[in-house]
Amino acid sequence: MEYHVSKTTEELGVAAAETAGAIIRNAIEERGRANIVLATGMSQVNTLSNLVERDDIDWQAVTAFHLDEYIGLSESHAASFRKYLKERFLAHVPHLGEFHFVDGEAADPQQECRRVGNIISQHRIDVALVGIGENAHLAFNDPPADFDVSDPFIVVELDQACRQQQVNEGWFDSLDDVPSRAISMTISQIMRSENIVASVPDKRKAEGVKCSVEGAVSKMCPASILQQHLSCELFLDNASASLLGQTGK
Repeated sequence: MEYHVSKTTEELGVAAAETAGAIIRNAIEERGRANIVLATGMSQVNTLSNLVERDDIDWQAVTAFHLDEYIGLSESHAASFRKYLKERFLAHVPHLGEFHFVDGEAADPQQECRRVGNIISQHRIDVALVGIGENAHLAFNDPPADFDVSDPFIVVELDQACRQQQVNEGWFDSLDDVPSRAISMTISQIMRSENIVASVPDKRKAEGVKCSVEGAVSKMCPASILQQHLSCELFLDNASASLLGQTGK
């Protein structure tokens, strides 16, 4: 894992989008296509806004997947990840080749895991754009995360820290409003990506960043597994990087 620190969240977004954009462009030049994974949440706003503005990517040659989705949450809800990506990404790249969404409203969530898992298994993922949670979750893999499950997607139970983060970020009015289950891309599937670009701004993420970068690889700090990826770049701002190098934390 290699990390970069920008002064502001805006600069972080520019740097992360530049790196991800170059990977996508190179994949298209080499193979004629690129396959990507996109995350959501406040951490991705600046990265995605800069990525969609790039004019050097042939979006018709890109297939996209997304990391996770709440189970039972309407797509019209402000916190829906499908809604987020349609508004912040698809609306700005109308000629995208394909986008394979996770349907959190599917009648059978386990079958939905199998459906989208079968699709992504047929694609080499060139770059996964991810974030790190306040509890260091990766996608919706809260601690203790399962590093060993090989299925691309699983149904997970969201812990209280993860659900409280969604309230703190303004997606829900109260903890009771946050769904307790989600469909999440697994750690093993994320790690199968050729490249990983992680955007992690904000002081709220500082503890999660510290354990992920400087701690031992542990299921209790899920994003620490990124230390073992051969091509992972972590983009931080001054706030999220503020505990790095400090002892006693």
